[in-house]
Amino acid sequence: MSPRSKAIAVKAPKRRRASVLEQRKPQPLARTNGAMPAVERLEVRKTYKLYIGGEFPRTESGRAYEIHGAKGELLANACRGTRKDIRDAVRAARTVLPPWSARTGFNRSQILYRIAELMEGRREQFIAEVMAAEGVGRRRATRLTDAAIDRWVWYAGWADKFSQVNGSVNPVNGSYFNFSVPEPTGVVGVIAPEASSLLGLVSRLAPVIVSGNCAVVLASESRPLPAVTLTEVLATSDVPGGVVNLITGLRRELVLHLAGHMDVNALDAYGLDPAQGVAVEELATENVKRLVRPPANGADAVDWLDPRAQSPYLIGEFVETKTVWHPIGS
Repeated sequence: MSPRSKAIAVKAPKRRRASVLEQRKPQPLARTNGAMPAVERLEVRKTYKLYIGGEFPRTESGRAYEIHGAKGELLANACRGTRKDIRDAVRAARTVLPPWSARTGFNRSQILYRIAELMEGRREQFIAEVMAAEGVGRRRATRLTDAAIDRWVWYAGWADKFSQVNGSVNPVNGSYFNFSVPEPTGVVGVIAPEASSLLGLVSRLAPVIVSGNCAVVLASESRPLPAVTLTEVLATSDVPGGVVNLITGLRRELVLHLAGHMDVNALDAYGLDPAQGVAVEELATENVKRLVRPPANGADAVDWLDPRAQSPYLIGEFVETKTVWHPIGS
């Protein structure tokens, strides 16, 4: 039997699929009507949010307002906070107050020093934001930023020492020891200075939290951006979430709600417009808040580079004195 001839089908070789890891020739950018685009990419604009409980939520109202630089240019949009945001911030501060106030002074000093370390790493960003917000030159903005960083270090050194200055051993006529010991007041509302966007804020905030208080801060209305950037430093530092809470927005909508909140123990109104002082004092009396009044000429007239802008006695404005009697002997 003769062999049958069989048709042999020749298969075409399979094309190897290109790996996604292989280098490919870069393709030109898409053209519009044959012309190259004027801008190759869109800048990623920063979103400035609130800082509550260690997180960055948007305001519950969903509103925002425009922030302009000293030269009138649009810098960003900031959240327009509400009284609901203030309530959330106070609740977050109250929750973290017991563990924060229970920390040792030495531990709080390490945490404040860590804030300075992280600010040093973002020094150029702070300088740029202070220049844009306050309309000052680079040399002046550098001095203000460096002073803000140094101020954290200065108060960090007082964390385990201020009790020796504000406390005492009292002489008594009897067989007792009598001690006066400073303790944190609790939740403190801080109205930041309007003009000094960074150094003024740090100068009022640091003495509040160094003793174990928690803070709810109303940022500068017209210059809040350096303050929001500061909260980004706090969020990545060792500061527990809720120790510092920041609200941005219109002061006419926020100040009176903060002053009248019944769970706020003290109010630093140093950055407040003196014209609002009487209304704030009346609300603060509802739960006998400890109150720091604004200076007669307003905080905008203060030289924050002056050494007198930092003092251990500023820590004493936000502590309560506990007196302890202890018998001598058996």
